[in-house]
Amino acid sequence: MDKAKVIIVGASHGGHESAIELLDKYDNVDVTIYEMGDFVSFMSCGMQLYLEDQVTDVNDVRNFRPEDITSKGGKIYNNHQVTAIDVDQKQVTVKDLKEGTEEQVAYDKLILSSGVTPKNLPVPGTDLENVYLMRGYDWATKIKAALTDDSIKNVAVVGSGYIGIEAAEVFAKKGKHVTLFDFIDRPLGNYLNPEMTEIIDKTLTDNGVQVEMSQSITAFKGDGKVASVETKKGSYPADLVIQAAGVQPNTEWLEGVVDLTDRGFINVDGYLRTNVPDVFAVGDAILPLSIPAGKPSPIALATTARREAQYVVNHIFEKKPTQIFKGVVGSSALHVFDEHFASTGVNEFTAERSNVEIVNSHYVDHIRPAYVPESEGNVRVDVDITFDPHTHIVLGGAVLSTCDLTAQGNVLALAVEHRLTLEDLAEADFFFQPGYDRQWSLINLAAQHALGYARF
Repeated sequence: MDKAKVIIVGASHGGHESAIELLDKYDNVDVTIYEMGDFVSFMSCGMQLYLEDQVTDVNDVRNFRPEDITSKGGKIYNNHQVTAIDVDQKQVTVKDLKEGTEEQVAYDKLILSSGVTPKNLPVPGTDLENVYLMRGYDWATKIKAALTDDSIKNVAVVGSGYIGIEAAEVFAKKGKHVTLFDFIDRPLGNYLNPEMTEIIDKTLTDNGVQVEMSQSITAFKGDGKVASVETKKGSYPADLVIQAAGVQPNTEWLEGVVDLTDRGFINVDGYLRTNVPDVFAVGDAILPLSIPAGKPSPIALATTARREAQYVVNHIFEKKPTQIFKGVVGSSALHVFDEHFASTGVNEFTAERSNVEIVNSHYVDHIRPAYVPESEGNVRVDVDITFDPHTHIVLGGAVLSTCDLTAQGNVLALAVEHRLTLEDLAEADFFFQPGYDRQWSLINLAAQHALGYARF
């Protein structure tokens, strides 16, 4: 019996998970990954750890090594770009980026995990020296060198999402003067509600970061090398610019063959199938079903891509799908200097974008009983619980503290996934030990606060 030929486009989280799952689950598969990049497979989400010397080596900051696939019988080709799909012949055109040659390769099943690419701002000066992007192996090594370059004193970071915040923190810790720009009005404003972003804003400022929100970048200026960032409000000195202002789906090559949204995302059905037979898509280039929003939403996370890939592999050879993809919650965490937070589901920003009616309850307390002083670790904690005002079903939440309580984000994530209510969380049976928490657990108390119970 001939082996089923499965081609995977892209070697990041979705591609890696697809290949491993296929090779472990099935005996009669011929699995090939094509990756256009030179390095397989750098984890950009681990860049801050690398920049702060918290990893073994830059070459270890990766999802996997090629031999992890080849040892299982799969094949992987880096510097190989899939440029076209022939739907009728069921084959892809693959270009060897080093040799410049092309070939057509047949497939039985095709999994698209083409991901996203970082965006240069549409302003003059992005081609100046020392205007960087915060993504990928090559940029990581350049940024690492810039950290210890004494000629770089002023660093401008454009974009106050996760990547931009990480860049700002890394350079500030190295004694650079950092200016953080964004066109939105709050740092991390797409990820956290206002009460928490106020804390983040103050933390950044207290650590020397100049926070410039509601700013529109008009140009980068300099004579060959960047010297300033120009905005509608003024000019700011910059010896280095880190662009972390978003990404775009890497899908231009699919136009006219695979259905795309008006923003370039790959349209998939409830089974993660494209409009082309035997062609599936996973990862950042699709809009998966958001469980709390109840509709497809942009959730660009490694965890999301891996869940999608596992689902596709489990059902890829079914003639008729037996189980719809249940969707994802969308959970993440980050530290900003001494503050740690984890968030899940929808917040005020994403709920409005998805036209989901919500109420958010913000709760502030200390993590342990009142008889434990702050000097002994009884620090403040902020908890958000976002819920449906009619049913009380939990749709999202976040926790923020100088104590690392990010694991509580997983409690909230599980509540969102299983559609628990405020009442469920208010009564949930969690442990108590005064060295760790309160007699009513933190999540109990936050839910009780949302329900209007008397404060414990």
